[in-house]
Amino acid sequence: MPTRSLSDFSRRSFLGLSAAAAFQIITEPMLAAAARPAFSGRAFSKDGIVIDANENPLGPCQAAREAIAAIIPLGGRYLMNQTQDLVKTFAQIEGLGPDTVQIFPGSSPPLRFGVLAFTSPHRSYVTADPGFEGGMHAAAVGGARVVKVPLTKTYAHDVKAMLAAGADAGLFYICNPNNPTGTLTPRSDIEYLVENKPKGSIVMVDEAYLHFCDAPSTLDLVKAGKDVVVLRTFSKAYGMAGLRCGFAIARPDLLEKITDRAGSNFMPVTAVAAADASLKDAGLVPERKRINAAIRQETFQWLDRNGYSYTPSESNCFLLETRRAGKEVIDAMAQQNVFIGRIWPVMPTWVRITVGTHDEMQLFQAAFQKVMRGTTAFSLRPGVSGRERRHSDLLS
Repeated sequence: MPTRSLSDFSRRSFLGLSAAAAFQIITEPMLAAAARPAFSGRAFSKDGIVIDANENPLGPCQAAREAIAAIIPLGGRYLMNQTQDLVKTFAQIEGLGPDTVQIFPGSSPPLRFGVLAFTSPHRSYVTADPGFEGGMHAAAVGGARVVKVPLTKTYAHDVKAMLAAGADAGLFYICNPNNPTGTLTPRSDIEYLVENKPKGSIVMVDEAYLHFCDAPSTLDLVKAGKDVVVLRTFSKAYGMAGLRCGFAIARPDLLEKITDRAGSNFMPVTAVAAADASLKDAGLVPERKRINAAIRQETFQWLDRNGYSYTPSESNCFLLETRRAGKEVIDAMAQQNVFIGRIWPVMPTWVRITVGTHDEMQLFQAAFQKVMRGTTAFSLRPGVSGRERRHSDLLS
């Protein structure tokens, strides 16, 4: 099969991307590329502001960059021991048994194969709406019913509604913080879901964005032997989206069901070296969290001053209200050389924004203000902040 570039996906409709799901893992960059305007080939030009795929503009830390450079001469080897050492390092840091950790090139593969392992035409896939779409594509491939449950008024997963809608569930998917809203689901709600789910079902907790907030991890539920699979990735806070490294953490019997479908292969040695160095940099995550939070808060303050509404994110992304078709604003922003994220059907007048650097967000603000003020058909309501809006307003 010929290799296809991301620009190829940007020329396909979302339905075309759904058809492609039968043959490949659907990832965040693929979804972002599919939503880009057809004329956005300049998105990766030197002056383009790309804040549409929840990437970390800081990239790998210095220790990771040095580890990559050092391992390149050994790039002709598979280096199986290197991967095993990374698993042991992560397990030791988190107080886990190495047999509960399986490494993957990012967290999308274990999401896909976890869905295929635990759902079926008779066992549904239950997720939030809006929520990350990757698992939905996988469930459709496997013939499972996809159950999308609206978030609560505080943008948390509505676990009681998920239980009510998914009596036949095979897998409940919780992304915490949620993608695309960046909002948190309380730990007590996740525990309630785990304790009250249908027998034989699995709760998958995607912690891709956990390092941007102060919420506790659910790895202790794995340690307690619960029916829980936790996903982790180095793509977000660690800035390694282009290197591809992540983990699935679960009881060995659950991991076996995932790997039975995923198979096994060797990891890129550069990704493993960078991940190992990143884990050993104790100051990396706190520093990245501080930087992201400061820029996010500064952006929210600007949005408040100008009367724009947004979701109260604690992550590196948030939804921003456009008060008209979000696709129109995406296209208009691209004309300003600022590339923002996609829309979700349940919230068609909201677009996802990734938190970039300070300078990138300044340029985003200028472009967004120009686009919004240049549209006379849609007036703004000054003084209404995102934290004052009720979630029930969004669906009315």
